[in-house]
Amino acid sequence: MEHGLDSTTRTVLFLCTGNYYRSRFAEHYFNALAAAAGLAWRALSRGLRLSPNNPGPISRQTVRWLGERGIVSAEPSRFPMPVGESDLHTADLVVALKETEHRPLLETLFARYADRVHYWCIHDQDCATPEEALPALAGRIEELIRDLAAGRSTPGHRA
Repeated sequence: MEHGLDSTTRTVLFLCTGNYYRSRFAEHYFNALAAAAGLAWRALSRGLRLSPNNPGPISRQTVRWLGERGIVSAEPSRFPMPVGESDLHTADLVVALKETEHRPLLETLFARYADRVHYWCIHDQDCATPEEALPALAGRIEELIRDLAAGRSTPGHRA
């Protein structure tokens, strides 16, 4: 039983750079939608290069957007966590949230997993506001939930 999940639960691992904003939103939003759909899937999230400069454990924008959708984490907000090889090895599906940002990091840090990852194009705050990025991310997660509910456990590469 990896990450406290039973053997029938499959995992999706969301990756971003800091595990503070985008991937944390993806983790909590995915888990809420998967539970509502009765899917035996659970999301985890990790970061490829954590920043010591984040104020607190999770982005205020992430908490606000989740709260506006009635999603409150059952667990206290944890601090960002770095991805480890065991996370990549045990996940059934790995999604990095922005290919141009995350593929080079994966190729440097975990080269053997870089081609196993599904890459999306969800911009960080240097390229998009939360009002732009989070709806785009929510849409991709909703699409992923539909794919998984339809039995497509390894959705195609779509930017």
